[in-house]
Amino acid sequence: MTATVAEAYVACAEITREQARNFHYGIRLLPPSKRDALCAIYALARRIDDIGDGDLPQAVKVEQLGAVRASLAHLDDADDAVLLALSDATRHFPVPLEAFGELLDGVEMDVVGARFATFDDLVHYCRCVAGSIGRLCLSVFGARDLTVAPAYADALGVALQQTNILRDIREDYLNGRIYLPQEDLDRFGVVIDVDDDGVLVDGEGALSALVRFSAERASSWYDDGLRLVPLLDRRSAACCTAMSGIYQRLLERIQSDPALIRDRRLSLSGWQKTRVAVSSLMGSAR
Repeated sequence: MTATVAEAYVACAEITREQARNFHYGIRLLPPSKRDALCAIYALARRIDDIGDGDLPQAVKVEQLGAVRASLAHLDDADDAVLLALSDATRHFPVPLEAFGELLDGVEMDVVGARFATFDDLVHYCRCVAGSIGRLCLSVFGARDLTVAPAYADALGVALQQTNILRDIREDYLNGRIYLPQEDLDRFGVVIDVDDDGVLVDGEGALSALVRFSAERASSWYDDGLRLVPLLDRRSAACCTAMSGIYQRLLERIQSDPALIRDRRLSLSGWQKTRVAVSSLMGSAR
């Protein structure tokens, strides 16, 4: 039985509430129409990510990603709840569906186990998997100057993805993935590995030095990306600041003490995230 549009949005909101973790603290600051549209965007992005992170054989993942790509060309015929909500969102907001194509390209890089020789290579990947999300969010936020806003949204997405990469070095390595560019690993003399207790090896502090360097570089991307905020309306600015603020605080903790990521997946507590969201809303009212 085909869901109604209202039911489809409810389903997307539930996916976002259960799985978005960090993003949900920002999304809930938006007015209902924008919140619904952003939940629809998130729900499809989550579906794409889940395919890439799942346990299916590589060929099946590629096939499923291809099916999602094909479905974007036929949104008007959608009866799937997520696609139905997204189709409705495109009638109210200028959602750039080609950005989902970039996200699919990036997830396919994960599926085939891509490695990155240079930082420029990594930036391309980050633009696909996260800059694309920034631009999708911008289509819902709107902005006063759309000649520069997409580049800022893209940069902010790249900043967030670099934060994810630093936070998840250990987890990614245990899953057979290394995202840090080979040129950076070579420069600092780092070989990603874990000891018998599953703790990241940090011989003579080389990994810590690389993490601090990478965190400082990511900070410059936040500086660029956050130039988007003054171009947004109050509620959209609060959403953007809340989402990015959570990741910035993670990055600050990682930079100040790289040892924190050696044996765990670092995160902020629920009250810390709520504090960021409230501060963002209060700050946008000034």
